[in-house]
Amino acid sequence: MKNVLIIYADQLRRDVLSCYGGREILTPNIDLIAKEGVLLEECYTSSAVCTPSRGCLMTGRYPHHNGAIRNGVPVGMAEHGFAEAFVRSGYETCYTGKWHLAGHRELGEALGEYNPLGFEKWKYKIEIGHCKSIREENGTVIPGEEVGDSQSYTTDWLADEAIKCLEERDANKPFLHMVSIPDPHQPYSVRSPYNKMFDPLNVEIPVTFYEKDLPDWAEFDEWGRNHYFPRGLFEREGHLRRMKALYLGMVKCVDDNVGKILHYLKENELWANTIIVFTTDHGEYMGEHGLMEKNNLYESVYHLPMVISMPGEGCRGSVNHTYFNAVDFGVTLAGLAGIPYTFETDGCDWSSCLLNGKEGGVRETYIHPSDVPRTGIITANYELAYVGEGWNGGNFKGHILFDRKEDPMQQDNLYGNPNYDDVVKELLEKIRKHHQKYGTPQEALPLEVL
Repeated sequence: MKNVLIIYADQLRRDVLSCYGGREILTPNIDLIAKEGVLLEECYTSSAVCTPSRGCLMTGRYPHHNGAIRNGVPVGMAEHGFAEAFVRSGYETCYTGKWHLAGHRELGEALGEYNPLGFEKWKYKIEIGHCKSIREENGTVIPGEEVGDSQSYTTDWLADEAIKCLEERDANKPFLHMVSIPDPHQPYSVRSPYNKMFDPLNVEIPVTFYEKDLPDWAEFDEWGRNHYFPRGLFEREGHLRRMKALYLGMVKCVDDNVGKILHYLKENELWANTIIVFTTDHGEYMGEHGLMEKNNLYESVYHLPMVISMPGEGCRGSVNHTYFNAVDFGVTLAGLAGIPYTFETDGCDWSSCLLNGKEGGVRETYIHPSDVPRTGIITANYELAYVGEGWNGGNFKGHILFDRKEDPMQQDNLYGNPNYDDVVKELLEKIRKHHQKYGTPQEALPLEVL
C-alpha cells in the first residue's frame, strides 16, 4: 500500500510557483513534486477563505453541508474526513500544524471539543494560527508573534515536526501524514535571510493595481480596496512592494522546507512508495485590483496550485486540465491510494483521469457562499458571480461577468452588456441548478439566483 504525505500551505498564489510559470522566485522542491507526478491546471476551492475551504477539502462536502460556513464556525462533529477512510484501510494517520476547523481560536489555544476528522496521531492539539515562532517549555508548545530563527520559525519548526512524526511512525503500517503550514498568510514577515532575499524595488506589480473603476464591493466592502490601498494613499505602491517582497520570502522558505521533508523521504527509502501532495486552502490577491488577502469574487483566489507526485505511475510530469474542486480531494486521494471511500461526498473521484492523463467531467466549478450571500460559476470561458450583502453589512449590486480568455486580468466587466445576455442567462441557470442539487439554503444566496 502507498504512503501519503500532504503539505498544505495557507493563502498561496499559484503563479508565484515556478512550476506554474512564476518568474520572481524558483521553487525547485515543489516543482519536483510536479515532475514526479501531475500538475493540476484547473484546481479550485468553492470558498476562498480559510475555514470554509479547509472544511471542503477535509470532508468532501460544501460548507453548508459540513457546517464550517465561515471562520469561527467549526466543522460539524458528525462529519467524516478523508483520513477516516485511510484509518479503515489500516493506515496510521498524523496531523501537524494549523487546523482552523475547531472555531476561531487564536495563538496557542487548545482545540477543546473538536472533530479530528480521522487524524489519530496529533501531538500538539492547539491552534497554531498565524504565529511566527514556536517554542517548547516543559513539554508545552507556545506559539508566538515574534519572528523566530531557523529552528523556531513556524515553517521550519513544522517541517521538523513532520519529520519527527515520520521517524516515530509505526513502520508496520502505511501512513497518511499531513502538515499544515500557516505561511505565506499575513502577517507579512519572515525570518532571516528570507526577509532580505527579495528587493521591494524589483518585485512585479499587477497591472490591475492601478485600475480606476471597480465593482462596489471591491471598492468599499470590508475586504475591499478602500481597506488596503485607497487611491491617493501616500506611497501606495511602496507599501505593496514591501509586503510582496516579504511574501515571496515566505514562499521561498516554504519551498526550502518542502525540500527538507522530501530529502528525508529519499534518505529513508520512502520516496518510491509515497504519494506526495502540495496545495493550499486559497490564494492571495497581492495587489490585484488594489486588493489583498482573499474572500472576494475575482477568480485568482479560487484558482489553486495542486501538484501530486505518484511514483511508479505513468503520469510522471503530466499536466491535467480536469476541473478539480476541493470537495473532490478526499475521494480522489483514496482512489490514487487504491482504498475504498465510503462516506457521503459532494465531490467526484478523478483518480483515473489523473493517472491516465485524461480530462474528466465538465469544465466548470462553483463559488459557494461563506458568511455572506455571494455565489458564481467559473467555466473555461467565463466567470459569472453575484454579490448580495457585504461583510460590513452593506448591500452591493456589482455583479460581474468576465471573459476568461479575452480578459484574463478581469478588467472589463461585461455584466449588463446586452451582447452577453444569453451568456448570463445560460450560466445563471447552471448556478441555480447547482444550488438546487446540493440544497444550498436560500438565505445564503443572492436574490438574483433564487
